[in-house]
Amino acid sequence: MSKLDSQDVPGRRITVTVNGVERRAWCADRTLLAHFVREQLALPGTHVGCMNGDCGACTVIVDGAIVKSCLQLAAAADGAEITTVEGLGEPGNLHPVQEAFWAEDGFQCGFCLPGHLLVALKLAEQQGDPSEEEIRAALAGNLCRCTGYQSIVAAVQRAIRQTEGT
Repeated sequence: MSKLDSQDVPGRRITVTVNGVERRAWCADRTLLAHFVREQLALPGTHVGCMNGDCGACTVIVDGAIVKSCLQLAAAADGAEITTVEGLGEPGNLHPVQEAFWAEDGFQCGFCLPGHLLVALKLAEQQGDPSEEEIRAALAGNLCRCTGYQSIVAAVQRAIRQTEGT
């Protein structure tokens, strides 16, 4: 039982489908989705950075839309389908988007990587061949202090090519 799971703190049990698995957990009414995913569901790949939606490290996909989980209450996700970076692949069985970032050195420290991977996934799912400018615009909500973005853009371009037709 969580120290917050008591009569003293308003909250409720919510049900979400995370990475294809239905999960039920209690959360305080004030719990942000980022903290719920990390602490209640034990999925630490969703990083917490700026806490105001600017950095994108907390990016998840909720019901098909990119969401900054530091800006959404967990209770608002009740009944939702959520994809976190842990839902992409695993060691030895990487998702094509992860393979593209590996091949293009699209990361350095890795703190921003979850957000970039999920944005790349959404771009790869869309029909068409986005220009470099369109890719950069899609990535604008995700900050990276290490790479200078050139390798990230190249990784997204590769990810789109690798996932065409899948």
